[in-house]
Amino acid sequence: MDLFESLKQKISGKNISIVFPEGDDVRILGAASRLAKDGLVNPVILGATDTVQKVAKDADIDLSDVEIIDYLNQPADQIDEMVAAIVERRKGKTDEAQAREWLKDPNYFGTTLVYMNKINGMVSGANHPTGDTVRPALQIIKTKPGVKLISGAFIMQKGDERHLFADCAINLDPDASALAEIAVESGKVAKTFDIDPKVALLSFSTKGSAKGDMVTKVQEATKLAQEQAPDMAIDGEMQFDAAFVPSVGERKAPGSKVAGHATVFVFPELQSGNIGYKIAQRFGGFEAIGPILQGLNKPVSDLSRGSNEEDVYKVSIITAAQAL
Repeated sequence: MDLFESLKQKISGKNISIVFPEGDDVRILGAASRLAKDGLVNPVILGATDTVQKVAKDADIDLSDVEIIDYLNQPADQIDEMVAAIVERRKGKTDEAQAREWLKDPNYFGTTLVYMNKINGMVSGANHPTGDTVRPALQIIKTKPGVKLISGAFIMQKGDERHLFADCAINLDPDASALAEIAVESGKVAKTFDIDPKVALLSFSTKGSAKGDMVTKVQEATKLAQEQAPDMAIDGEMQFDAAFVPSVGERKAPGSKVAGHATVFVFPELQSGNIGYKIAQRFGGFEAIGPILQGLNKPVSDLSRGSNEEDVYKVSIITAAQAL
């Protein structure tokens, strides 16, 4: 079954709410309208009500089933409740005055709603840089217990093929410990999207065929990841062909449960991950869905500023699935 048909079945009727801080963006409003009409999520738009409705009217978008919150004009008691939640969460790092300033920013406002369990997830980034989405999430929602960092994964889909690539969006040059964490989280996230995780930690070396600090890092990360998730199929270091092509995997890494059959590909640093997913997208004809932010306590997704309405629609479905 197509990934999105499968996810739609999972989230339909579950009453999942998603907040969209960019209420003046026609792409966001178009996707929100579709999501509501399709009965997949309950969209909540942040923005000045008159502005949101004007953008929707000019684009002939029906928002009759979409909730709009004018975040700059909320009752004092509701703001007080949100301020208190931020101050408590930040444990002395943010005072009441700073919290009130934060809540004038739609990304902070939306993030706080998610943290307080008033909304199930957030989708932003259509006209904000990644940091504007990720920063509030790290400060308020924070990472899952036992997880130290977030990472960015892409679902790569073409026909019946479906893989997960990470980290392609967040961490510049993770050390062995961070890389191991990314590998384990990627395997867990893959299951959400009906991918049987066979996790390959990629390198220009396969099982010691080359030497160097870059190789050693991936070898150490593999060992750590295997210790952290002994029931998950994880192996490395290996070249992409050894991870992906059965005949090559059998020759270069005989006996491996992952080599030649990998479904989750963990890149050694951001540069290769970003290049890798774009090569697969542009040369290989794969649809790149994401980035999906991994490791957070609650689901927050960061859109590309080049996203279209369909991208927003699909990322919202993915975010809702993560909230299950």
